[in-house]
Amino acid sequence: MSPRKHYWLMKTEPDGFSIDDLRKVGTEPWTGVRNYQARNFMRSMQVGDGVLFYHSNTAVPGIVGTATVASKAYPDATQFDPKSDYYDPKSSHEEPRWFLVDVAFDRKLGRTISLDEIKQHADRLGEEFALIRRGNRLSVFPVTAAQWKHLLSLE
Repeated sequence: MSPRKHYWLMKTEPDGFSIDDLRKVGTEPWTGVRNYQARNFMRSMQVGDGVLFYHSNTAVPGIVGTATVASKAYPDATQFDPKSDYYDPKSSHEEPRWFLVDVAFDRKLGRTISLDEIKQHADRLGEEFALIRRGNRLSVFPVTAAQWKHLLSLE
């Protein structure tokens, strides 16, 4: 496998879709992102990019696994479905607003790298690291190669 070009962190609530769910299905479309900045990040993803899989809104939020971007960005079909929680009546097939990528399971970590532990490494990760920056609510954002390497070394 060629070296990865870019790295990302993608958040999910494990009650909705967990690392174990991704392991079961193998590859999954990352539906439901409804933030323009996160959408733009997904549109810039390339096949083979690395993903840190992060569980949020849980007793111990943190990085629980890794995945790989398995497709180029394409329109998220849930935006067109009136029965979907992610329906957007202002979006059309001719001019879709929301895009997604497919994400493929790589591995589940041996342990969760908790948000509290990640915060203890803020000096190594840098102030620009979105996960620990105050007020950040993005579900998808870039991670540098150095941040990727450091975070996974905490496992």
